[in-house]
Amino acid sequence: MTTKVCAIFGAGEYYGDPDPALIPSDAYVVAADGGLDHTRALGITPNVVVGDFDSLEGARPAAADGLRTVVLPPLKDDPDMLSALKIGWAAGCREFRIWGGLGGRVDHTLSNIQLMALLAQHGASGYLFGDGTVVTAICDGSLSFAAHPVPEAGHMVSVFSLSDVSLDVNEPGLKYELEHGTLTNTVVQGVSNEFRDNVPASISVAQGTLIVTFPIEVALPSIEHVHDFEGGIGELDTEVSALLVR
Repeated sequence: MTTKVCAIFGAGEYYGDPDPALIPSDAYVVAADGGLDHTRALGITPNVVVGDFDSLEGARPAAADGLRTVVLPPLKDDPDMLSALKIGWAAGCREFRIWGGLGGRVDHTLSNIQLMALLAQHGASGYLFGDGTVVTAICDGSLSFAAHPVPEAGHMVSVFSLSDVSLDVNEPGLKYELEHGTLTNTVVQGVSNEFRDNVPASISVAQGTLIVTFPIEVALPSIEHVHDFEGGIGELDTEVSALLVR
């Protein structure tokens, strides 16, 4: 089953222009705060602009721009990226391709990686595009990569358990073929694996959530799950945080 793609542009590092082939013509485009600077530079008109605009360098969107704009308070619970994901989710998107979500502030990078896990734990998929690397997550399912030519230097792929424990992890087709393994979030056992030349590969977990990184040149994987998922990632929150000290 295909799903409409949500392309999100954040305020982080871009490492060059996004590959246009990764942005479908019918993609639902969300600019998250300073991501609006990047959509303007790329000549992309977003469907929605969202943020408190603390990272926007250019002019704030005006009514004359004709853009749907969601203004968030600076003292809020949800980061701008989560708000962007919620907007895409409400539009019916279940695949999210994100630029400007890596690099820069390490806390923002960690936050965005956690958000990939949030998507995965609700049966959706998210991809963070960074400096030659894509970061994604899979929960109770598998990522299948098509066979592709591998350069002499190799195509590194790494797997980490975000869950306390991830059970029955399999990595057929990779250089190190883990079989029915158990990974934890405090033991680094899946780093610096490699794709093999013109050999299909997959990464699966029966129970748990994995973070997976792979080269940006590799085609996005197909995804299968071992069960259906229910619920969503929450409603858009535009209120000032109730947790503030009064």
